Amino acid sequence: MTGFAQARLAALLLPTALMAGALGSQYIGHLFPCEMCHWQRWPHYAAIALAAIAFLVPERPLGRILVGLAIAAILASGAIGIFHAGVEYHFWPGITRCAAPPSSRDGADILAQIMATPMIQCDVPQWTLFGISLAGFNALFSILGAFGIIAVWRRKP
Repeated sequence: MTGFAQARLAALLLPTALMAGALGSQYIGHLFPCEMCHWQRWPHYAAIALAAIAFLVPERPLGRILVGLAIAAILASGAIGIFHAGVEYHFWPGITRCAAPPSSRDGADILAQIMATPMIQCDVPQWTLFGISLAGFNALFSILGAFGIIAVWRRKP
């Protein structure tokens, strides 16, 4: 199996495994995703589709472009995971309503703001292992996995 064939397979399997873990933690582990968790999932869905299509087209040039785009999508999910983990650890503020407590602005009704705040908070990790949240693990696995795929692809036969 060539380096490209291995990279193409890995570009399909890595996001599929990460999505299986995410969906398993949601539906089996009852850890419900926040808005930023969903943001991390979309690039993995795209990577799965791109890598799957790469199996159906000629390797050159379209197959290689699709695998490259799948790798970029995996990296994008990792980057979103870094941002989300930073919000969870309060390194920086979040950019969504689910990451900021309601506040009274311009005499707005505080009760209405509280009621509009989502139940699942983006800045509170639901689960950690060794101090790393699910967003942190997604960042680690996505970024390291993407660079691993690149290394396999570039390997000489």
